[in-house]
Amino acid sequence: MSRVKKAPTLKRTLGSFRLWGIAVGLVISGEYFGWSYGWSHAGTLGFLISGAFVAIMYMTFIFSFTELSTSIPHAGGPFAYARKAFGDKGGFLAGFSTLVEFVFAPPAIAMAIGAYLSVQFDWINPQITAIVMYLIFMGLNILGVSIAASFELVVTILAIIELLVFMGVVSPGFKWDNFVANGWAGKNEFTSETFSGIFASIPFAIWFFLAIEGAAMSAEEAKDPKKTIPRAFIWGIFTLVLLALGVMLFAGSVGDWRELSNINDPLPQAMKVIVGDSSGWLHMLVWLGLFGLIASFHGVIMGYSRQIFALARAGYLPKSLSKVNSQFRTPHWAILAGGIVGILVIFSDNWVVFGDQPLTANIVTIAVFGSITMYIVSMMALIKLRRSEPDMERPFKAPFYPVFPIVSLVFAIVCLIAIIYYNFSLFLVFLGMMALAYTYYYLTQHKIEEIVEEVEEAIEEVLEEIEGEPLDEAAL
Repeated sequence: MSRVKKAPTLKRTLGSFRLWGIAVGLVISGEYFGWSYGWSHAGTLGFLISGAFVAIMYMTFIFSFTELSTSIPHAGGPFAYARKAFGDKGGFLAGFSTLVEFVFAPPAIAMAIGAYLSVQFDWINPQITAIVMYLIFMGLNILGVSIAASFELVVTILAIIELLVFMGVVSPGFKWDNFVANGWAGKNEFTSETFSGIFASIPFAIWFFLAIEGAAMSAEEAKDPKKTIPRAFIWGIFTLVLLALGVMLFAGSVGDWRELSNINDPLPQAMKVIVGDSSGWLHMLVWLGLFGLIASFHGVIMGYSRQIFALARAGYLPKSLSKVNSQFRTPHWAILAGGIVGILVIFSDNWVVFGDQPLTANIVTIAVFGSITMYIVSMMALIKLRRSEPDMERPFKAPFYPVFPIVSLVFAIVCLIAIIYYNFSLFLVFLGMMALAYTYYYLTQHKIEEIVEEVEEAIEEVLEEIEGEPLDEAAL
């Protein structure tokens, strides 16, 4: 009997603890930078409001999203859920929105790594540092998911410890009066400017939690995903909410918070106020603080590579991007492709300038456009699948259904409207990228159908060959 050669596949090696490390690690750089741009719009008190609003959205989203990720454990994550609920076009919208989120987040993080290192060495070029980071961590991801996930867990734990150390070191300088001074968008009273500033700051509140859903893209590499994924997500979101609150309160209470807005390294600058420029504590924060940035950078590379892999495997991207390295069992071409795009984005400020925002703020906003679009589609997919497939196995059910997914959906729509209003030119960029991607999808749609037909024919041939014989793994 002939044998059908089996292509290399992703390997299941991840347990709950390492998945938690991925979930938190994907996000934890958001505690180190990015969020402080929100202060420049809303002030400290106004940003607390937008932060609380976004935190509620994420809490309800994660509890709802976990139902999807355990019911459909797929490397494509949101792409797979939307495709099952709404067909190929729904899959496209969710998949490419997620891809925008995960491809545009790493350049922002890489630039922040450069900014942190420039605190220690002022001669360092942040852009060159960012490219070096890409080369190192693309290589590490290619070497294997077990190595990559273990590294992610270690640096995530170190990053959490460092955030706690930061809070402890600056705590002697904690003054609530510093935090609330000019806290309503630069003024001491709530005004109409504060209201608009709160909405304008939403993308940077989202940065506190952006990409936590990426842990679902490791579903095909997780041991018993029906149990491990819920634990990772639930522990992860509570970890991040507590850290976000602590970082904001302690950083904003040590001096004039306005000096920390619009910069990529707010924590070292906040610590300087307490310990001075030459303190060993400051040097420790810079070096150990890099672990938080590296954890997210490394984790998001894992996320974008699995999304590219899944989209290519389904025919939405060139098929070559779905190839898995036979030695390391990782999607090496997908890892490299996302890295090339990220490096080009790092240098985009030399070609295109948007508004008065720094490059990092613009990159963060584009990534947020992708994430919010995906959140909306995912919650709609959950509601649709509850109606269309009531008998589908659901190892974890969203609590308080349909309240949680509806709250998350409504909050996400509000966020999207606010971000479009205050960043319309960047929204046009996002639409342009989606239009280009859809053009590729439209022109190659027949290939997707051909791939499905080829798979179905191959399965039929195998079943015919093994009919009447014991079913073994080698035959399949």
